[in-house]
Amino acid sequence: MKVLVVDDNVMTRSMIIDLLTEMGHQIVGQAENGDEAVKVFTEQKPELVLMDLIMPGKTGLEALQEIIAIDRTAKVVMVTAVQQDIMSQQLLDKGAIAVLHKPFMYEELEAVLKKVA
Repeated sequence: MKVLVVDDNVMTRSMIIDLLTEMGHQIVGQAENGDEAVKVFTEQKPELVLMDLIMPGKTGLEALQEIIAIDRTAKVVMVTAVQQDIMSQQLLDKGAIAVLHKPFMYEELEAVLKKVA
């Protein structure tokens, strides 16, 4: 699957990219904030976006809404350390196809990807 990885923390982004590459996915782009995410999404048209919720500037929620406005069929998995059911439900209501909570294990990422593929 062609994936865009969005996280303001370079170490987290790198770890997610390593896991995805190990699973056989192709990284078509990466971004460190919501503005970059929307730009790279528009340019690369990835099959999946893994995006952090809390980032400086445009948040993951704002970027999610813009990406869904661009492509209603976009598959966006939100990745967050916020462990609140209310927030998770809001993300799903706004168009995310899944929410992955940090820190997550390889198996959790793999299960989410199988569910959304």
